[in-house]
Amino acid sequence: MFTTAAATARTDRHAWLQAMLDFERALAAAQARCGVVPRWAAAEIAEHCAADDYDAASISLRGAESATPVIALVKDLTERVDSAATAYVHHGATSQDVVDTAAMLVVRETLDVVLDDLHAAAQGCARLAEEHRDTVMVARSLLQQALPTTFGRKCAGWLSALTEATSGLHRVRDERLAVQFGGPAGTLASLGDQGVDVLGALAEELGLPEPDLPWHTDRTRIGELAGALGTVAGALGKIALDVKLQAQTEVGELAEGSSGGSSAMPHKRNPVRAVRVSAATERVPGLVGGLLAAMPQEHERAAGAWQAEWEPLVELLRLVAASASAVREMLVDLRVDTERMINNLDLTGGLLMAESAASALSESLGRSGAHELVTGLCRRAVEKKTTLREELLADSSARAALSEQDIRAATEPADYLGSAGVFVDRALRAHTRLSGDDTE
Repeated sequence: MFTTAAATARTDRHAWLQAMLDFERALAAAQARCGVVPRWAAAEIAEHCAADDYDAASISLRGAESATPVIALVKDLTERVDSAATAYVHHGATSQDVVDTAAMLVVRETLDVVLDDLHAAAQGCARLAEEHRDTVMVARSLLQQALPTTFGRKCAGWLSALTEATSGLHRVRDERLAVQFGGPAGTLASLGDQGVDVLGALAEELGLPEPDLPWHTDRTRIGELAGALGTVAGALGKIALDVKLQAQTEVGELAEGSSGGSSAMPHKRNPVRAVRVSAATERVPGLVGGLLAAMPQEHERAAGAWQAEWEPLVELLRLVAASASAVREMLVDLRVDTERMINNLDLTGGLLMAESAASALSESLGRSGAHELVTGLCRRAVEKKTTLREELLADSSARAALSEQDIRAATEPADYLGSAGVFVDRALRAHTRLSGDDTE
């Protein structure tokens, strides 16, 4: 429920181990390019940087003894290379360089999958917004019927939030996942005046941005990543929440195409994908908060706060991946009951058109006079179990101000949508622009 197969494969112990070995391979290659280590030594190290050749469980257990898996990993790697190359393994690096860079590689690989699902989910929102641009339904405020809107306008809101959140996550993926290489104290002292050259070469080897300086205790990158993932989760959770509410039996406007059953009640068709998304996204803020809380770190290297990031980061990636995948699936076969939407517009006997009626009457009666009259007619409609339209047609003051045609127009939900359609169109254009699909 709380991950996907693709996200698990990109964040599990094997993936982290391979990412750390990728750092060691790339470091040796970068130093060979800069003349710091012999090329034959870099080639020898690269020969032994496949995670399948290592006992991940053993490295994990031994890693607990030093609060980092890198010491055990470097020991195992050193034992595997030719004795002549041992002096060049992990040259100039520190444990945090390995783990931080591995984290960036793990995040990059996982975000590629997440972003694919997010783009597909946004396309699902766009399709629904376009198809239902003019499908009238009731808008709700504080869980009560408010005014008419369209289902397309609701989907446009989903689309806008998801598109902007995805754009922010894209920026983090493309610009903020930098390589980490600073040595024990962030100065690369052991490399003399070649430290910066090796840093640049290492960034190129791994395809990661080169930071201006090592960021061992500058955790703004992690903070931005956490914030971007949290924002995406919020946008996904909003969609799931709306689907759950509109799928309630008494509302019945939406339903998942392949709903889940109940262990006790055969008749139930639960919105299981929406439930899964809610269960996942409601756990996200705590993880985001944990990563932000770990940002203040001591001096040049932290004692505990850095290690505190690892598991929350993995869990956060998996939860967002699971949510994006579930929303993508949910929107593909979401069932929209347009007839139920129309029926729900009439539940209050047209009271949701009170604003429209008061606006039509205000030209003759003034704002306060119109408001007072319509308030009284609404109360009368509730007491008599009639409709606002009927009460307006029967009221002499209203009839003196408005014709029958005017009253019918003022109480027709489809005629009181304001700029809903325009907003849908704008959301669709913004999505095309921000998603990079603009062909103009």
